[in-house]
Amino acid sequence: MKAVLAMEDGTIFKGNSFGVEGEVIGEIVFNTGMTGYQEVLTDPSYCGQIVTMTYPLIGNYGVNFDDIESAKPQVKGFIVRELCKTPSNWRSIESLNEYLKRHNIIGIEGIDTRALTRILRNKGTMKGMISTLPDFDLDKRLSDIRAYEIKDPVKQVTSKEIVHFQGNGFKVALMDYGIKQNIIRSLQKRGCDVYVFPAWSCAEDVLSINPDGIMLSNGPGDPKDCTDAINTIKALMGKKPIFGICLGHQLTALANGADTGKLKYGHRGCNHPVKDLEKDLTYITSQNHGYTILEDTLDSSRMEVSHRNMNDGTIEGVRYKDVPVFTVQFHPEASPGPADTAYLFDEFMEMMEKSRNLAI
Repeated sequence: MKAVLAMEDGTIFKGNSFGVEGEVIGEIVFNTGMTGYQEVLTDPSYCGQIVTMTYPLIGNYGVNFDDIESAKPQVKGFIVRELCKTPSNWRSIESLNEYLKRHNIIGIEGIDTRALTRILRNKGTMKGMISTLPDFDLDKRLSDIRAYEIKDPVKQVTSKEIVHFQGNGFKVALMDYGIKQNIIRSLQKRGCDVYVFPAWSCAEDVLSINPDGIMLSNGPGDPKDCTDAINTIKALMGKKPIFGICLGHQLTALANGADTGKLKYGHRGCNHPVKDLEKDLTYITSQNHGYTILEDTLDSSRMEVSHRNMNDGTIEGVRYKDVPVFTVQFHPEASPGPADTAYLFDEFMEMMEKSRNLAI
C-alpha cells in the first residue's frame, strides 16, 4: 500500500507502507547505525519518536528474541530506504514487517532517507506524520502535526513496580527512566544483586534496601520535565555511589544546579567518538539522545567534565568532586554498538568497593 511521510515544514515523501496501516504523528529523528535496528526499535529512549535509519537496507537478518532492549517496540513509526522481505539469519524467528504488524507499528519504505536526513541536519529535528490513508490532505493535517507533543514519556516506559534480579555481589538500586535491558545484563555479568525501581520512587524507598550503589538509567524526553526524579537524585547525592547513563546523566546535572538544552538534531548511532579526558583516549560509543548539559552552567568547584564528544565538543561525562558520583551521556552497555566503554561498569564496581570499605 502507498504511504506518505509529511513533515511540519510542508515537505512530503511518498513511499510504500509496511507494518500496520493507518496514521501516526511523532518527532522525526535519524539513527546512523548500520546494524542493530531491533535494539533501536525496542529502546525506550525513542518513545514518542519516528525513527529514520540512514543505512539503506534494513531487516536483512530478521527479528529474534535475544536482541530486544525492552518488552516491545517503543518507536511511534519506522522509516527505511529499502525493507528486506526475505531475511536470512539462523536466529531469525520472523521478518521485520511481521514484527511491526504484531506490535501495531506503522512503517514507510522506498523514500530517499539521505534527503530526509539532510533536511533534519539542516533544519533540526521536526515533527511529522506517516499516513496510509488514500485521501491524505497535508493542509488539513498540518496543524495536528505541528501541535504534537511527547507527553510524560518516562511515565509511559518505566516499570510499574520494583523488580528484583538476584545476584551474589553488590546490591544495586537501578532507577528505571526507560531502561535498556543490557544495563541489567551488564550489572548481572558482574554479579550484582539488582533492584529496579520505578521512575517515581522517592529517595527513602531507594535507600530502604540499603544498596551498595545506585544506577540512573537512560530514558526519553526533556530531562527538565522529570521534576520528581530530579528531586530524588538531589536527595540521594552523597548517600551512596551513583553512576548515571544518558537521561540519568542529564538529571544528575539538573539536580546539582546545571542546565540542559536541546541539540539541533541529536546524537543517535553506534559510531560517535568520545574522549576520556583522564585517560587521554578516544573511544567509539553508542548514543541516543536529543539533549545535552550546557557547559557554562556547571559548578566547576564541584563538577568537572570527564568525557567530551569529538564531533561537536559537547559534554559526554561529568565527575563530581565532593561525592562518589559520575555520569556519562553515551551508552557503555552499547546495544547496539561497540563495547569500548564497558570499563565504566568496572569503575562503578570499584567505587562501590571503596565505599563499602570506608563504611567498615
